[in-house]
Amino acid sequence: MRMNQDERRFDFHGLGLALKQAREEKGWTQAYVAELVGKTDRTIMNIENKGQYPSFDLFVKLITMFDVSVGQFIHADGEARSSSCRKHIDVLLNSMNEKELVVIEATAEGIKKVKGCR
Repeated sequence: MRMNQDERRFDFHGLGLALKQAREEKGWTQAYVAELVGKTDRTIMNIENKGQYPSFDLFVKLITMFDVSVGQFIHADGEARSSSCRKHIDVLLNSMNEKELVVIEATAEGIKKVKGCR
């Protein structure tokens, strides 16, 4: 008996960027992370920068090591998925403190206001 397979592909770019940011916040190099997980630094680089799919085992090790939540990157519903640019912005926003977010909010409101004047 063959099970139906979901043909959707998970875009790993946003999660790769989140892992990279978490690694950099710890001050760790790609080589150090690679050593910890038993992979090459090129593998870690490709996951972070090219959105390469890791094995499930490596995926679990990385998100656990860096305490990265995958919920924001997985969309179970059938709605259109966010662009990679929007995902990148989400990752950046998640790394900001409250003061920085106030600046971003004011900037976004200013852009919205200018767009409405056209």
